[in-house]
Amino acid sequence: MRVLSIQSHVAYGHVGNSAAVFPLQRLGHEVWPVLTVNFSNHTGYGAWKGPLIPAADVAAVIEGIEDRGVLPTCNAVLSGYQGSPEIADVVIDAVAKVKAANPDATYTCDPVMGNATSGCFVNPAIPPKYRETVIPVADILTPNQFELGFITDRPGLGKASSLDDVLAGVDDVRRLGPSTVLVTSVARLGADEDTIEMLAVTEDGAWLVSTPRLPMKANGSGDITAALFTAHLHETGSPADALARTASSVFAVLKQTLDSGERELRLVAAQDAIAHPACEFEVTRVR
Repeated sequence: MRVLSIQSHVAYGHVGNSAAVFPLQRLGHEVWPVLTVNFSNHTGYGAWKGPLIPAADVAAVIEGIEDRGVLPTCNAVLSGYQGSPEIADVVIDAVAKVKAANPDATYTCDPVMGNATSGCFVNPAIPPKYRETVIPVADILTPNQFELGFITDRPGLGKASSLDDVLAGVDDVRRLGPSTVLVTSVARLGADEDTIEMLAVTEDGAWLVSTPRLPMKANGSGDITAALFTAHLHETGSPADALARTASSVFAVLKQTLDSGERELRLVAAQDAIAHPACEFEVTRVR
């Protein structure tokens, strides 16, 4: 598989393309990383250095890839945090170009907007842009539960919710365009407090997986989750299998990170679990 990944980049640590590229490569896939920022580290540290890359320059890099005549071989486009409406326009244009060259290609959008703890932390122009122009062209959408609620105007999803309410939110967002939705950081009423869940939904059904909740905050975990789920869904064609493999690898990365005492994801140390997921967590069909 060949993936055009349009995301941020940090030299130190693992978020954006710095979280997505290596896991995809470890699975044996070719990745064409296009950078939207080139920072020293992620902004969670409160201080960083390096440039935002102007939208015109991001578009020029994609145009240069197109000039090589390779877009017909691209199987997937992947995007994460979009810092401005202009970057969103570049992503949308890239998706259109790839799909014109290869109609079987998919677009995975991780609609990074916020979380239940911090609320919405992006440019106020970004959420409407997602709803009106980005999400309608996505095939796979990977919001956390808070973002799902924000997109669908269901603020109740910002806290623990019934599975039926989460599924109703997914149905709402699927009507906007995406055929497959992976909801991360599901907070389900009645679930064990020591677990955290993910939910994958397609027109064929819905599947839930639970993993132990680890006492940590892991920047970049959403980025690796979107990348791995995309790769496994392409490889297996099964949302349930893709969910099982993704949950296993992401948990292994997080556990390795926690045990190391380090703040940044231990992607290299956990690479065997990325390449060969143990699939130790049961996936349950819920619809």
